[in-house]
Amino acid sequence: MSIHETYIRRCLQIATNALGSARPNPMVGSVIVHNQSIIGEGYTSAYGGHHAEVNAVNSVKDKSILKEATIYVTLEPCSHFGKTPPCSDLIIKHKIPNVVIGTIDTHSKVAGKGIEKLKNAGCNVIVGVLENECQKHHKRFFTFHNKKRPYIILKWAQTSDNFIAPEKTTERAPVWITNTYSRQLVHKWRAEEHAILVGNKTVIEDNPKLTLRDWSGTNPIRILIDFSNKTPEDSAIVDNSVKTIVITSDNHKKQSNDNTIYKAIASRDNTVQEICDILFKHEIQSIIIEGGSYTIQSFIDTNLWDEARVFTGKNTFAKGIEAPAIKGTIISEEKIMDDTLRIYQND
Repeated sequence: MSIHETYIRRCLQIATNALGSARPNPMVGSVIVHNQSIIGEGYTSAYGGHHAEVNAVNSVKDKSILKEATIYVTLEPCSHFGKTPPCSDLIIKHKIPNVVIGTIDTHSKVAGKGIEKLKNAGCNVIVGVLENECQKHHKRFFTFHNKKRPYIILKWAQTSDNFIAPEKTTERAPVWITNTYSRQLVHKWRAEEHAILVGNKTVIEDNPKLTLRDWSGTNPIRILIDFSNKTPEDSAIVDNSVKTIVITSDNHKKQSNDNTIYKAIASRDNTVQEICDILFKHEIQSIIIEGGSYTIQSFIDTNLWDEARVFTGKNTFAKGIEAPAIKGTIISEEKIMDDTLRIYQND
């Protein structure tokens, strides 16, 4: 491993502190090195706050040595004014001579302009250190801006005999397939992503809250697909406690209120793509599709998904609703007590 890779890897490590809070900005990590010692570090603050480079520079006690330092950053420094001034201007202002960048920012507002500005100012710029890792790290940001849709994560739990739910339930509540540790992990994921989506059948049968209870953080925006207005009025998902978008039809569109927004799709010919278009217009960068089986399979069949996280529990149902059928590359597999978690990547 080269010395540049070592410091970019540290940038990636600290950048994860911004997961769930930096959006709509990318969760960038930055490290400043002088004489082979780290003198400053920073990651992207919550939206409206400082970018990673600013926080890294601000953490350096003796600013005079910045003109002899190297700044490392996971993503190309911005070159445009937004909520904050351009980070490339800050680097130039402090006369930091060396800039090492993990990957170019493909967002049209940047897209090489930051690198060009730094080079024109006389900085020695190196680009593409741990590039694949940095692109993967910024997958939500890149997917949103390049594909004009959220980064889509499918999530479900299935029994060892491949069922996602029993045929019938006796009460309006979830039927648990996984253990408490797996369920806590799901709540951690909810804190990390921007939104969470279910269909009305899941709401009718399970009455989920789709909020954080086993992890601290910000509740995701709740998305409900309900074309025919079948959701019971007393459902937790329409309790107005968390921002919720109900995707419906013109015939069943209701009046929106403070925290519950009703959006009608134009037709039913390309439903999943239209849902993605609505989510993009609401600037949702990432979403977990939690089910049920029909909803998840719809995203799989239209090839609008990026990652799938599938739990397999030890119990069986013998008969019931079959789990979604997915093809993709398994990029990780682990045991969580008696559950197995496999993560797939869309090829």
